[in-house]
Amino acid sequence: MRAATLLQYLVPQKLLSRVVRTATRWTWRPWKDFLIGRVVRAYHVDMAEAAQPDPRAYPSFNAFFTRALRAGARRAEGDDAAILCPADGRISQVGRIQAGRILQAKGRTYSVAELLADPDTARPYRDGGFATIYLSPRDYHRVHMPLDGELLETAHVPGRLFSVAPGPVVDIPNLFARNERLVCHFQGKHGPFAVVMVGAMLVSGITTVWSGPEVPPYARTIVKRDWRGRGIRLARFAEMARFEMGSTVIVLVPAGEFDPRLACESPVKVGAGLGHLSPPDNHGTIPQAGGTGRTA
Repeated sequence: MRAATLLQYLVPQKLLSRVVRTATRWTWRPWKDFLIGRVVRAYHVDMAEAAQPDPRAYPSFNAFFTRALRAGARRAEGDDAAILCPADGRISQVGRIQAGRILQAKGRTYSVAELLADPDTARPYRDGGFATIYLSPRDYHRVHMPLDGELLETAHVPGRLFSVAPGPVVDIPNLFARNERLVCHFQGKHGPFAVVMVGAMLVSGITTVWSGPEVPPYARTIVKRDWRGRGIRLARFAEMARFEMGSTVIVLVPAGEFDPRLACESPVKVGAGLGHLSPPDNHGTIPQAGGTGRTA
């Protein structure tokens, strides 16, 4: 294991993330302009795609980091069974789920049940498909719907905040199932699907369009929220959430074929087609989650 990865086991991950959360919200002009300028230059951020292309116009670094794109900067591909990329970034892994296990990196897998923190809700995905997308600091940080769906349930799962950069993903076993995360369960026209937003080192927040800030506070136990019957239906390609700093999004479907040209480190954009759902085959819906935790 690399020394930089080993160090992550020792540092106060959540304390550092709280400090970063505060620092990225300071509105003092010299400070926020310095941070924004450093990121724009270091990561070659394309501000021409932003609704507000002037980096100095943002009131804080967080406002810049969660910036909107100009109209038409992204478009949805394919028909309603085409699985859309939910975020700008790079493919970490993509493909089939093998007997309930997802490929994390070379030689490492983790289970869907561990990721979702519930074996019942994991059952439809046992032999399904997945796509894991890594967002770097240069990327657009709003997350969009891969498919049309009605929100059924969310689960805020407590955990660590290891970095989700390529090095730690290779080094740390079960990383995505160990980190703090927000699991979002949807029911679509072709069956259930899940979108998992994984927190990471220095990621200071996850916000959804239906309930606002979800993380922080950091969870101590699994917190489930039942959204059935509340009419929260989001269209394919619609914004669903945003990261306040970069991280990883994982999409799960019960059955589907992903574009064979996609590989580890392939660059992707919101709205690009990742693959296509298989015809409905009694995928049904996810059961109401059981297991431990509390209901908000």
